[in-house]
Amino acid sequence: MQSISSGKRTSSRHVAVVLMMCLFWYIISSSNNVIGKMVLNEFPFPMTVTVVQLCSITLYSGPFFNLWRIRKYQDIPRPYYMRLIVPLAVGKLLASVTSHISLWKVPVSYAHTVKATMPLFTVVLTRLFFGEKQPTLVYLSLLPIITGVGIATVTEISFDMMGLISALISTMGFSLQNIFSKKVLKDTGIHHLRLLHLLGKLSLFIFLPFWLYMDSMNVFRHTAIKNLDYRVIALLFADGVLNWLQNIIAFSVLSLVTPLTYAVASASKRIFVIAVSLLILGNPVTWVNCLGMTLAIFGVLCYNRAKQISKAREQPPLPLTHSNHIKYSPLPNDAYYRGAVNGKLSNGLHKPTMTTTATMTNSLLANGSGMPNGSATRLLFV
Repeated sequence: MQSISSGKRTSSRHVAVVLMMCLFWYIISSSNNVIGKMVLNEFPFPMTVTVVQLCSITLYSGPFFNLWRIRKYQDIPRPYYMRLIVPLAVGKLLASVTSHISLWKVPVSYAHTVKATMPLFTVVLTRLFFGEKQPTLVYLSLLPIITGVGIATVTEISFDMMGLISALISTMGFSLQNIFSKKVLKDTGIHHLRLLHLLGKLSLFIFLPFWLYMDSMNVFRHTAIKNLDYRVIALLFADGVLNWLQNIIAFSVLSLVTPLTYAVASASKRIFVIAVSLLILGNPVTWVNCLGMTLAIFGVLCYNRAKQISKAREQPPLPLTHSNHIKYSPLPNDAYYRGAVNGKLSNGLHKPTMTTTATMTNSLLANGSGMPNGSATRLLFV
Protein backbone atom coordinates (compact mmCIF):
# COMPACT_ATOMS: atom_id res chain seq x y z
CA MET A 1 0.00 0.00 0.00
CA GLN A 2 2.85 2.33 0.86
CA SER A 3 4.61 1.65 -2.48
CA ILE A 4 1.39 2.44 -4.39
CA SER A 5 0.96 5.79 -2.61
CA SER A 6 4.63 6.69 -3.15
CA GLY A 7 4.25 5.77 -6.86
CA LYS A 8 1.24 8.08 -7.12
CA ARG A 9 3.18 10.91 -5.48
CA THR A 10 6.10 10.41 -7.90
CA SER A 11 3.74 10.41 -10.89
CA SER A 12 1.99 13.58 -9.69
CA ARG A 13 5.34 15.27 -9.12
CA HIS A 14 6.45 14.31 -12.64
CA VAL A 15 3.27 15.76 -14.20
CA ALA A 16 3.65 18.97 -12.17
CA VAL A 17 7.28 19.37 -13.31
CA VAL A 18 6.35 18.85 -16.97
CA LEU A 19 3.46 21.33 -16.76
CA MET A 20 5.64 23.95 -15.07
CA MET A 21 8.39 23.52 -17.66
CA CYS A 22 5.84 23.79 -20.51
CA LEU A 23 4.53 27.05 -19.02
CA PHE A 24 8.07 28.49 -18.83
CA TRP A 25 8.70 27.18 -22.37
CA TYR A 26 5.65 29.02 -23.72
CA ILE A 27 6.50 32.31 -22.02
CA ILE A 28 10.19 32.25 -22.97
CA SER A 29 9.48 31.13 -26.55
CA SER A 30 6.90 33.86 -27.17
CA SER A 31 9.23 36.46 -25.65
CA ASN A 32 12.10 35.21 -27.81
CA ASN A 33 10.00 35.42 -30.98
CA VAL A 34 8.74 38.92 -30.22
CA ILE A 35 12.23 40.22 -29.37
CA GLY A 36 13.69 38.42 -32.40
CA LYS A 37 11.19 40.18 -34.67
CA MET A 38 12.03 43.54 -33.07
CA VAL A 39 15.76 42.90 -33.58
CA LEU A 40 15.37 41.91 -37.23
CA ASN A 41 13.19 44.95 -37.96
CA GLU A 42 16.04 47.25 -36.88
CA PHE A 43 19.01 44.99 -37.61
CA PRO A 44 18.20 42.92 -40.75
CA PHE A 45 20.93 40.29 -40.45
CA PRO A 46 19.37 36.89 -39.72
CA MET A 47 22.70 35.07 -40.08
CA THR A 48 24.25 37.31 -37.42
CA VAL A 49 21.29 36.73 -35.08
CA THR A 50 21.88 32.98 -35.58
CA VAL A 51 25.60 33.39 -34.72
CA VAL A 52 24.68 35.31 -31.54
CA GLN A 53 22.33 32.52 -30.48
CA LEU A 54 24.87 29.77 -31.20
CA CYS A 55 27.51 31.74 -29.26
CA SER A 56 25.09 32.00 -26.33
CA ILE A 57 24.58 28.22 -26.31
CA THR A 58 28.34 27.61 -26.57
CA LEU A 59 29.47 30.16 -23.97
CA TYR A 60 26.77 29.83 -21.32
CA SER A 61 26.18 26.08 -21.37
CA GLY A 62 29.63 24.88 -20.21
CA PRO A 63 29.96 26.92 -16.98
CA PHE A 64 26.30 26.68 -16.00
CA PHE A 65 26.04 22.94 -16.67
CA ASN A 66 29.16 22.37 -14.56
CA LEU A 67 27.64 24.55 -11.84
CA TRP A 68 24.44 22.51 -12.01
CA ARG A 69 26.55 19.33 -11.92
CA ILE A 70 25.19 17.98 -15.18
CA ARG A 71 27.04 14.76 -15.88
CA LYS A 72 29.78 14.86 -18.52
CA TYR A 73 29.11 13.10 -21.78
CA GLN A 74 31.13 10.03 -22.57
CA ASP A 75 33.18 9.63 -25.73
CA ILE A 76 31.01 8.98 -28.76
CA PRO A 77 32.49 6.62 -31.40
CA ARG A 78 33.73 8.54 -34.42
CA PRO A 79 31.61 6.63 -37.01
CA TYR A 80 28.48 7.32 -34.95
CA TYR A 81 29.56 10.94 -34.48
CA MET A 82 29.94 11.48 -38.22
CA ARG A 83 26.80 9.55 -39.10
CA LEU A 84 24.38 11.16 -36.62
CA ILE A 85 25.84 14.01 -34.54
CA VAL A 86 27.23 16.04 -37.46
CA PRO A 87 24.02 15.81 -39.56
CA LEU A 88 22.04 16.71 -36.44
CA ALA A 89 24.19 19.83 -35.94
CA VAL A 90 23.79 20.78 -39.61
CA GLY A 91 20.03 20.33 -39.28
CA LYS A 92 19.97 22.55 -36.18
CA LEU A 93 22.05 25.18 -37.99
CA LEU A 94 19.87 25.10 -41.10
CA ALA A 95 16.67 25.28 -39.05
CA SER A 96 17.96 28.22 -37.02
CA VAL A 97 19.13 30.32 -39.99
CA THR A 98 16.01 29.76 -42.08
CA SER A 99 13.80 30.35 -39.05
CA HIS A 100 15.35 33.81 -38.62
CA ILE A 101 14.99 34.55 -42.34
CA SER A 102 11.28 33.70 -42.17
CA LEU A 103 10.90 35.80 -39.01
CA TRP A 104 12.57 38.70 -40.82
CA LYS A 105 10.42 38.44 -43.96
CA VAL A 106 6.94 37.57 -42.60
CA PRO A 107 4.97 38.17 -39.37
CA VAL A 108 5.56 35.88 -36.40
CA SER A 109 1.97 34.59 -36.56
CA TYR A 110 2.30 33.50 -40.20
CA ALA A 111 5.76 31.97 -39.69
CA HIS A 112 4.44 29.81 -36.86
CA THR A 113 1.35 28.86 -38.87
CA VAL A 114 3.64 27.53 -41.62
CA LYS A 115 5.63 25.65 -38.96
CA ALA A 116 2.44 23.77 -38.12
CA THR A 117 3.36 21.61 -41.13
CA MET A 118 5.90 19.79 -38.95
CA PRO A 119 3.75 16.60 -38.76
CA LEU A 120 3.76 16.49 -42.57
CA PHE A 121 7.56 16.61 -42.63
CA THR A 122 7.74 14.06 -39.82
CA VAL A 123 5.61 11.58 -41.78
CA VAL A 124 7.63 12.11 -44.98
CA LEU A 125 11.05 11.97 -43.29
CA THR A 126 10.32 8.88 -41.18
CA ARG A 127 9.16 7.17 -44.38
CA LEU A 128 12.38 8.17 -46.20
CA PHE A 129 14.86 7.35 -43.40
CA PHE A 130 13.17 4.44 -41.61
CA GLY A 131 10.63 3.15 -44.17
CA GLU A 132 7.87 3.74 -41.61
CA LYS A 133 4.34 3.64 -43.03
CA GLN A 134 1.44 5.41 -41.33
CA PRO A 135 -2.19 4.29 -41.07
CA THR A 136 -4.81 5.96 -43.28
CA LEU A 137 -6.16 7.91 -40.29
CA VAL A 138 -2.80 9.67 -39.84
CA TYR A 139 -2.64 10.62 -43.52
CA LEU A 140 -6.18 12.01 -43.36
CA SER A 141 -5.28 14.12 -40.33
CA LEU A 142 -2.70 15.97 -42.45
CA LEU A 143 -5.43 17.42 -44.70
CA PRO A 144 -6.61 20.12 -42.21
CA ILE A 145 -2.96 21.19 -41.70
CA ILE A 146 -2.33 21.59 -45.43
CA THR A 147 -5.69 23.33 -45.94
CA GLY A 148 -5.18 25.70 -43.02
CA VAL A 149 -1.67 26.70 -44.09
CA GLY A 150 -2.96 27.18 -47.65
CA ILE A 151 -5.74 29.51 -46.47
CA ALA A 152 -3.34 31.46 -44.23
CA THR A 153 -0.88 31.81 -47.14
CA VAL A 154 -3.47 33.07 -49.65
CA THR A 155 -4.94 35.57 -47.18
CA GLU A 156 -1.65 36.77 -45.58
CA ILE A 157 -1.41 40.55 -46.04
CA SER A 158 2.38 40.64 -45.55
CA PHE A 159 3.11 37.55 -47.65
CA ASP A 160 6.67 36.99 -48.90
CA MET A 161 7.79 33.97 -50.94
CA MET A 162 11.25 33.85 -49.34
CA GLY A 163 9.62 33.95 -45.92
CA LEU A 164 7.36 31.01 -46.84
CA ILE A 165 10.19 28.89 -48.25
CA SER A 166 12.43 29.68 -45.26
CA ALA A 167 9.68 28.74 -42.81
CA LEU A 168 9.17 25.42 -44.61
CA ILE A 169 12.91 24.63 -44.60
CA SER A 170 13.22 25.52 -40.91
CA THR A 171 10.25 23.27 -40.12
CA MET A 172 11.93 20.40 -41.95
CA GLY A 173 15.15 21.05 -39.98
CA PHE A 174 13.35 21.08 -36.63
CA SER A 175 11.52 17.90 -37.60
CA LEU A 176 14.84 16.19 -38.36
CA GLN A 177 16.19 17.45 -35.04
CA ASN A 178 13.23 16.02 -33.11
CA ILE A 179 13.48 12.64 -34.85
CA PHE A 180 17.22 12.11 -34.41
CA SER A 181 17.72 13.83 -31.02
CA LYS A 182 15.57 11.20 -29.33
CA LYS A 183 17.54 8.45 -31.09
CA VAL A 184 20.90 9.91 -30.00
CA LEU A 185 19.71 10.30 -26.41
CA LYS A 186 18.64 6.65 -26.37
CA ASP A 187 21.71 5.25 -28.17
CA THR A 188 24.47 7.13 -26.33
CA GLY A 189 22.98 7.82 -22.90
CA ILE A 190 24.23 11.41 -23.18
CA HIS A 191 22.49 13.97 -20.97
CA HIS A 192 20.05 16.03 -23.03
CA LEU A 193 21.62 19.34 -21.98
CA ARG A 194 25.10 18.10 -22.89
CA LEU A 195 23.69 17.15 -26.30
CA LEU A 196 22.39 20.72 -26.68
CA HIS A 197 25.84 22.08 -25.80
CA LEU A 198 27.57 19.69 -28.20
CA LEU A 199 25.24 20.59 -31.09
CA GLY A 200 25.60 24.31 -30.37
CA LYS A 201 29.41 24.15 -30.45
CA LEU A 202 29.48 22.03 -33.58
CA SER A 203 26.92 24.25 -35.38
CA LEU A 204 28.93 27.37 -34.52
CA PHE A 205 32.16 25.75 -35.74
CA ILE A 206 30.52 24.82 -39.06
CA PHE A 207 28.70 28.11 -39.57
CA LEU A 208 31.33 30.67 -38.47
CA PRO A 209 33.37 30.59 -41.75
CA PHE A 210 30.23 31.18 -43.81
CA TRP A 211 29.19 34.08 -41.58
CA LEU A 212 32.64 35.70 -41.77
CA TYR A 213 32.60 35.50 -45.56
CA MET A 214 28.97 36.47 -46.24
CA ASP A 215 27.71 38.70 -43.43
CA SER A 216 30.44 40.04 -41.16
CA MET A 217 31.55 43.04 -43.25
CA ASN A 218 27.97 44.26 -43.75
CA VAL A 219 27.32 43.93 -40.04
CA PHE A 220 30.30 46.07 -39.03
CA ARG A 221 29.23 48.74 -41.52
CA HIS A 222 25.70 48.94 -40.11
CA THR A 223 24.87 52.12 -38.18
CA ALA A 224 23.71 50.20 -35.10
CA ILE A 225 27.19 48.68 -34.71
CA LYS A 226 29.20 51.72 -35.86
CA ASN A 227 27.32 54.04 -33.49
CA LEU A 228 27.04 51.43 -30.71
CA ASP A 229 23.26 51.53 -30.55
CA TYR A 230 22.78 50.09 -27.08
CA ARG A 231 19.13 49.29 -27.70
CA VAL A 232 19.93 46.97 -30.63
CA ILE A 233 22.87 45.45 -28.77
CA ALA A 234 20.70 44.86 -25.69
CA LEU A 235 17.99 43.25 -27.83
CA LEU A 236 20.59 40.98 -29.48
CA PHE A 237 21.91 39.96 -26.06
CA ALA A 238 18.38 39.30 -24.72
CA ASP A 239 17.52 37.31 -27.84
CA GLY A 240 20.60 35.11 -27.35
CA VAL A 241 19.87 34.47 -23.66
CA LEU A 242 16.18 33.72 -24.28
CA ASN A 243 17.03 31.35 -27.13
CA TRP A 244 19.51 29.51 -24.87
CA LEU A 245 16.87 29.16 -22.15
CA GLN A 246 14.26 28.06 -24.69
CA ASN A 247 16.58 25.35 -26.01
CA ILE A 248 17.32 24.13 -22.48
CA ILE A 249 13.63 23.80 -21.65
CA ALA A 250 12.71 22.30 -25.04
CA PHE A 251 15.42 19.61 -24.73
CA SER A 252 14.39 18.96 -21.11
CA VAL A 253 10.72 18.50 -22.04
CA LEU A 254 11.73 16.25 -24.96
CA SER A 255 13.73 14.04 -22.57
CA LEU A 256 10.89 13.81 -20.01
CA VAL A 257 7.95 12.91 -22.25
CA THR A 258 7.15 10.75 -25.26
CA PRO A 259 7.50 12.21 -28.76
CA LEU A 260 3.70 12.31 -29.05
CA THR A 261 3.30 14.33 -25.84
CA TYR A 262 6.11 16.62 -26.98
CA ALA A 263 4.29 17.20 -30.28
CA VAL A 264 1.09 18.16 -28.43
CA ALA A 265 3.04 20.52 -26.16
CA SER A 266 4.77 22.05 -29.18
CA ALA A 267 1.43 22.61 -30.95
CA SER A 268 0.04 24.30 -27.83
CA LYS A 269 3.17 26.46 -27.65
CA ARG A 270 2.59 27.55 -31.24
CA ILE A 271 -0.92 28.74 -30.37
CA PHE A 272 0.49 30.69 -27.41
CA VAL A 273 3.24 32.31 -29.54
CA ILE A 274 0.78 33.31 -32.30
CA ALA A 275 -1.63 34.85 -29.78
CA VAL A 276 1.12 36.78 -27.95
CA SER A 277 2.68 38.07 -31.19
CA LEU A 278 -0.69 39.30 -32.49
CA LEU A 279 -1.36 41.00 -29.17
CA ILE A 280 2.04 42.71 -28.76
CA LEU A 281 3.23 43.32 -32.33
CA GLY A 282 -0.26 44.00 -33.67
CA ASN A 283 0.34 42.88 -37.27
CA PRO A 284 -2.89 43.15 -39.31
CA VAL A 285 -4.85 39.96 -39.93
CA THR A 286 -8.21 39.16 -41.48
CA TRP A 287 -10.79 36.76 -40.11
CA VAL A 288 -10.12 34.35 -42.99
CA ASN A 289 -6.43 34.46 -42.11
CA CYS A 290 -7.28 33.63 -38.49
CA LEU A 291 -9.47 30.79 -39.74
CA GLY A 292 -6.53 29.35 -41.67
CA MET A 293 -4.26 29.56 -38.60
CA THR A 294 -6.90 27.91 -36.41
CA LEU A 295 -7.49 25.12 -38.95
CA ALA A 296 -3.74 24.42 -39.22
CA ILE A 297 -3.31 24.17 -35.44
CA PHE A 298 -6.47 22.06 -35.18
CA GLY A 299 -4.96 19.76 -37.81
CA VAL A 300 -1.85 19.32 -35.67
CA LEU A 301 -4.00 18.27 -32.71
CA CYS A 302 -5.93 15.86 -34.98
CA TYR A 303 -2.62 14.38 -36.16
CA ASN A 304 -1.48 13.82 -32.58
CA ARG A 305 -4.79 12.17 -31.74
CA ALA A 306 -4.61 9.98 -34.86
CA LYS A 307 -1.11 8.84 -33.87
CA GLN A 308 -2.36 7.99 -30.38
CA ILE A 309 -5.28 5.93 -31.75
CA SER A 310 -2.99 4.14 -34.22
CA LYS A 311 -0.53 3.19 -31.48
CA ALA A 312 -3.36 1.88 -29.33
CA ARG A 313 -4.55 -0.31 -32.22
CA GLU A 314 -1.06 -1.67 -32.84
CA GLN A 315 -0.68 -2.92 -29.26
CA PRO A 316 -1.26 -6.71 -28.97
CA PRO A 317 -4.41 -7.77 -27.07
CA LEU A 318 -3.99 -8.87 -23.51
CA PRO A 319 -4.03 -12.69 -23.05
CA LEU A 320 -7.30 -14.17 -21.88
CA THR A 321 -7.28 -15.14 -18.23
CA HIS A 322 -8.22 -18.67 -17.27
CA SER A 323 -11.17 -19.32 -15.05
CA ASN A 324 -10.49 -19.27 -11.35
CA HIS A 325 -12.94 -22.13 -10.76
CA ILE A 326 -11.14 -25.38 -10.02
CA LYS A 327 -12.83 -28.70 -10.51
CA TYR A 328 -12.04 -31.23 -7.85
CA SER A 329 -12.61 -34.95 -8.26
CA PRO A 330 -12.79 -37.44 -5.42
CA LEU A 331 -9.75 -39.50 -4.71
CA PRO A 332 -10.34 -42.97 -6.25
CA ASN A 333 -8.61 -44.87 -3.46
CA ASP A 334 -10.45 -43.13 -0.63
CA ALA A 335 -12.11 -46.04 1.16
CA TYR A 336 -14.12 -43.71 3.36
CA TYR A 337 -15.54 -42.00 0.28
CA ARG A 338 -16.35 -45.30 -1.46
CA GLY A 339 -18.13 -46.53 1.62
CA ALA A 340 -20.13 -43.34 1.86
CA VAL A 341 -21.18 -43.58 -1.77
CA ASN A 342 -22.27 -47.18 -1.46
CA GLY A 343 -24.37 -46.40 1.56
CA LYS A 344 -21.86 -48.01 3.88
CA LEU A 345 -18.83 -46.84 5.70
CA SER A 346 -15.42 -48.35 5.02
CA ASN A 347 -15.85 -50.89 7.86
CA GLY A 348 -19.02 -52.27 6.22
CA LEU A 349 -21.49 -50.60 8.61
CA HIS A 350 -24.50 -48.66 7.34
CA LYS A 351 -24.63 -44.84 7.44
CA PRO A 352 -25.50 -43.44 10.80
CA THR A 353 -28.91 -42.02 11.52
CA MET A 354 -29.89 -38.36 11.04
CA THR A 355 -29.20 -37.50 14.66
CA THR A 356 -25.81 -39.16 14.60
CA THR A 357 -24.99 -37.42 11.30
CA ALA A 358 -25.82 -33.99 12.71
CA THR A 359 -23.68 -34.66 15.77
CA MET A 360 -20.76 -35.85 13.62
CA THR A 361 -21.11 -32.85 11.29
CA ASN A 362 -21.02 -30.37 14.14
CA SER A 363 -18.00 -32.14 15.60
CA LEU A 364 -16.11 -32.15 12.31
CA LEU A 365 -16.98 -28.53 11.54
CA ALA A 366 -15.79 -27.53 15.00
CA ASN A 367 -12.47 -29.17 14.13
CA GLY A 368 -12.22 -27.26 10.85
CA SER A 369 -13.36 -30.03 8.46
CA GLY A 370 -16.61 -31.18 6.87
CA MET A 371 -18.55 -34.26 5.80
CA PRO A 372 -17.07 -36.23 2.93
CA ASN A 373 -20.21 -36.19 0.77
CA GLY A 374 -20.70 -32.42 1.04
CA SER A 375 -19.06 -29.37 -0.55
CA ALA A 376 -16.78 -28.99 2.44
CA THR A 377 -15.14 -32.28 1.46
CA ARG A 378 -13.73 -30.73 -1.69
CA LEU A 379 -12.31 -27.79 0.26
CA LEU A 380 -10.75 -30.26 2.66
CA PHE A 381 -8.35 -31.43 -0.06
CA VAL A 382 -7.25 -28.01 -1.22
